[in-house]
Amino acid sequence: MPDDDAPHPLIGTWRMEAWTGVFPDTGEGFDALGPAPLGYIAYHADGRMMATVFARDRLAARPGGWTDAEKVALFDTMLAYVARWRIEGDRVIHSVEGAWNPSWQVDLTRPFTLSGDRLEIAGAPSTDPATGRDVVYRMVFRKVVG
Repeated sequence: MPDDDAPHPLIGTWRMEAWTGVFPDTGEGFDALGPAPLGYIAYHADGRMMATVFARDRLAARPGGWTDAEKVALFDTMLAYVARWRIEGDRVIHSVEGAWNPSWQVDLTRPFTLSGDRLEIAGAPSTDPATGRDVVYRMVFRKVVG
């Protein structure tokens, strides 16, 4: 959790500009949820945070709802979670309390850098949920509310 004397510069709302991944075994890069995903991450002074990200090309709303296969596609084109957060050196740790995917209810350790209104979270190895392969993600955000 941030120091109580001065607000941590992470506190605020950040709009996602890019989310890319690289498979270390091949060097192949990709857009994690397609180009220009719609997403926000918000850090609050009380030590809580939330993140939501959606692919831009999701299924449109329609009367009658979706088929089971379409519901799977909707699930696979988003992420959302709420967590407690704290800083340890150059890393932010999200202790996830609830997530769109229950396997994310763990501590997510993310290296980050701040430069003015730009936040980059990058470098933490992970497993790509679509392929099961090792991946390193890079997310870039711009601060919209501070």
